[in-house]
Amino acid sequence: MQEKEQETKSIPKKRGRKPKTLLQAESNNEKQAGKKHKASSIKNIIATSKRKRAIARAYISKGNGTILINNKNIDLIEPKEMKGIILEPFSISPTMNQALKSINIKINVIGGGLSSQAQASRNSIAKALIQFINNDSVKKELANYRYMIVDDPRRVESKKFKGPKARARFQTSYR
Repeated sequence: MQEKEQETKSIPKKRGRKPKTLLQAESNNEKQAGKKHKASSIKNIIATSKRKRAIARAYISKGNGTILINNKNIDLIEPKEMKGIILEPFSISPTMNQALKSINIKINVIGGGLSSQAQASRNSIAKALIQFINNDSVKKELANYRYMIVDDPRRVESKKFKGPKARARFQTSYR
């Protein structure tokens, strides 16, 4: 018996807040139910796209027309041809060009080379603009440019064990 008493004495008591009674918990729930949560009226769109090994995520929100790619302004993109590829969705229609002045675009791109990153960025911007503008005429205009809406499914074929590349074979010597 003395052993059992010693065991119970050695267990420390929990400190902290007093446990809420059922009535207190109900009153807190009523207070929370009375509060009205404000729904965010800001429209944020996220769209992703892939091209070869490059993956791009475009975030569109209302703003003043800035475009950031990996936290760098698009004016700093070199070579200029890549900048033209990225801005291609805005050159398709005047409604897209007007939308550029009232939105901010932030793009995160990882993997791949320069051109595949630019093409993945272009596709993610086009997909996000379709969702942001939410207009049938914009969808019809971009339907003619399918390569901007649908990701290219082609991927690099894996290397096989009988050669240096996927299809090439090691040279054989007959002498």
